[in-house]
Parts: sequence; structure tokens; C-alpha cells
Amino acid sequence: MKTKVKAVIFDWAGTTVDYGCFAPVQAFVEVFKEFGIKPAIEEVRKPMGMLKIDHIRTMLAMERIQNLWKEKYQRESTEEDVLEMYHMFERKLMGILDQFTDVKPHVLETVKILRQHGIKVGSTTGYTDEMMEVVTKGAKENGYAPDEWFSPDSVNSKGRPYPYMIFKNMEALGILSVKDVVKVGDTVSDILEGKNAGIVSIGVVEGSSEMGLSEKEYLLLEDAQKESLYQQVKDSFLEAGADYVIRDMSELPELILDK
Repeated sequence: MKTKVKAVIFDWAGTTVDYGCFAPVQAFVEVFKEFGIKPAIEEVRKPMGMLKIDHIRTMLAMERIQNLWKEKYQRESTEEDVLEMYHMFERKLMGILDQFTDVKPHVLETVKILRQHGIKVGSTTGYTDEMMEVVTKGAKENGYAPDEWFSPDSVNSKGRPYPYMIFKNMEALGILSVKDVVKVGDTVSDILEGKNAGIVSIGVVEGSSEMGLSEKEYLLLEDAQKESLYQQVKDSFLEAGADYVIRDMSELPELILDK
């Protein structure tokens, strides 16, 4: 990169914690099943990174799910349905969230290197403030604590792909220009958030929601399978507008530090 990076803004689940981003996936699947609809994992993961209530709205608007809903309830879904599902989602997620705060491989080492070079560490999320109280507490116990974090609650619920959480980070971190900031995330929504903010947007593949595998599942793959999956996720990020794609967090310092 030609400019000196002064701040890196990370996503949370799937990027720095919760390898594979499984906590919200599990909760979304359970909620839709409660309403008599079994979503495909691809349908659950496609809107990942969005504000969670928007995630539910997006899933309900998907053609297959919409048709199943009409078949079951003889009507289209309403905003009341969305709210009911979201409140159920909140309860289910809060019940399991503390189990998904393990820090992903290479994150702690990478953050240490960034700070040694005077780079500040911010973060954004699709979780609410209440959810983040659980996540940040667990992550801190596991060694990870960014300088700042902001949820959609801090920007009038205008989460990704809106860029406003990034701007809140810049304000709090005292960063003057978007040219000095990098966003790192594991979903298309993360990439779009960064691009809409006018900053360099980087996708991380291994352990991402886009990849959708647990660490154990990934490590059991043959090298050729890993490479094929990497290219598939990389292409998805690049199509969304990513400036760079890294395999895992260990590649980040070399990419952004002054040579």
C-alpha cells in the first residue's frame, strides 16, 4: 500500500473471534425452524454481517423462503413477524454467545505487531451493544481487546453496508483521513462497509462466515480442497469490491506496513 496506515478496523465474529462465525448462524437456523421453515445454510450466511434484524428481513425476502412462508401461513410475512423473530433470535443468541468468543488464529500476534508500529485498532459489528458486552468480555479474557468498538446501536441502527460505524471509529481514534484507514472483515457486508466509507477493504478467508467451516472441518480438508475453497471465497470478496484478500490474519502486517 502506498499510504501509511494509521488504523485498522476489524469485524468481530468470523474475523477476530468465533472461527467460522457460528453463533449467529445457529441462532438464525433455530428461529426459522421455530416458525416452521428450514433455511439452507447458504441462505443464512448470505446476509451475514448486517444488523441482525435486517438480516432477518433479508432472509424473509428470499424467494424460496418467501414461498415457504406463504405456503405455511397463507400470507406474506409482515414487520410484526420480523420483530417477533428478531426478539426470539436475541434470546437464543444471548443464550449461547459466551461460547463463541475464542480468538481466531494469528489475531493476537497481528494486533501486537500493528500496535508496535503505532497503528490503532478499531472494530465494527453486526451485533447490538447488549450482545457485544458478552463478546468483548469473553474476547478480553482470551487476550483480544481493540481500542474501540461500535455497533449499529451507535449509528441509529444504520449498520452495514452503511459506513457510519467506521466513521465513529475514526472520530474516537482521532483519524483525520479515510486514506489512513483499512477495514478487515469476513463477509460481503464487511467489504461493502469499507468501500462505502471510502477506505481500503480487505477480506480474510480462513475462518470466515463466507467459508463457513469450523477450524476442525477446515484442517481436515486436503490441500487441493483448501485451495479451491480459498479461490471461491476470494472471488466472492473481489466481486464485492475488496481491494485485497488475505488467507489468514498473519498476512495482514506484511500487506499494510511500510516496507
